[in-house]
This record gives sequence, C-alpha cells and structure tokens, in this order.
Amino acid sequence: MSTQASTNPTPGSERTIRQTICGSRRSSNILIAAVVSIGSLGFLLASASSYWHINLLPAGAPMELAFVPQGLVMGLYGTTGSLLAVYLWLGIAVNFGAGENRFDRDRGELTVYRQGWRRCIEIRLPLKDIQAVKVDIRDGINPRRRLILQLRGRRDLPLSGVGQPVDVAALEANGARLASFLDVPLQGLG
Repeated sequence: MSTQASTNPTPGSERTIRQTICGSRRSSNILIAAVVSIGSLGFLLASASSYWHINLLPAGAPMELAFVPQGLVMGLYGTTGSLLAVYLWLGIAVNFGAGENRFDRDRGELTVYRQGWRRCIEIRLPLKDIQAVKVDIRDGINPRRRLILQLRGRRDLPLSGVGQPVDVAALEANGARLASFLDVPLQGLG
C-alpha cells in the first residue's frame, strides 16, 4: 500500500491523505496467467495431435496417444485451463481491486474507491464515525497484514489491498500516521 499526502508547508497540518491500492494487475498475477495459458495450450495441442495423428508439439510424440481416453482427458484439461486463463487475463485487464482511500479533513469524509468487475465501488463515510485504527498482523501459512478502521455502529472496514504482505514496520508507520491524522487510538500493537 503506498501512501501519498497532500503537500503543505508545515508538518502535521495535512488536510488530505490518499492511499493508492494496487489491484490484480501485478507481475505475479501476469506470470501465473501466462503459465496457465501456455500449459492449457500445450494440453489442447496434445489432444488435437492424438485426434488428427500429426505432431503439433515440438517435444514428445502426442500423436501416438490414443484419443480415447488420453486425448479426451488432455482436451478437457486444456479447455479448463483455457477458461481459467481467460478469467485471469480479464481480472488483469480490469485491474480488479485497484483503487484509493482518501481521508479529507476539509470535507470531513472518508472515500473508499475500488474497481469491481462491472462497475466501480465507492463508499463515503464521515470521519467522525471512525473510532480506531487497527493493525491486524497474522503470520503463518496464510499471513495477513492489514489496516482496519473500527467504525461506530458498523462492521470494521479493511483498508489494505489484497496481495503480498506489507512490511510490518511500514504497516505500523502507516497506521500510526493515519491514527494521528484522524485523532483516534491505534490498536493491535503489542
């Protein structure tokens, strides 16, 4: 999560904090989509080679495979992989989950903007409804490191994007800066 603040001449007098959230257009997702695409194409070419008895692949001899059942199963794997690849490439093209968190003191408003599948999602909340900033850190097999806003009368609102875990020191610094900006307590450290 990258944080950009408006520039003011005196420190501590920020009026707006903007946090840019990275979406699904990341190098790791592009790499996975490319591997799935190449793999599914290989399965489809192996299936077609076994059906037409010609080598469509530069390595191996898939034309020697019996179309029933090996060629059919490879065709099924290739079709499933192609559908998964289309889904992954669409998510990358749309940049699903990308957006911005904007805390504006002048307007007294928090705006959370995220790119959805078919439309943009925008949530506006008054800053006075924010009770605390929480730092949620969970390590292990499925690590989670994120900032959460505790809201008055509503469910907690996670601010961090999904993806690679953020450095703990940077997360704590962003949480402390945000809590100071909002004049609310910072929870979850200890």
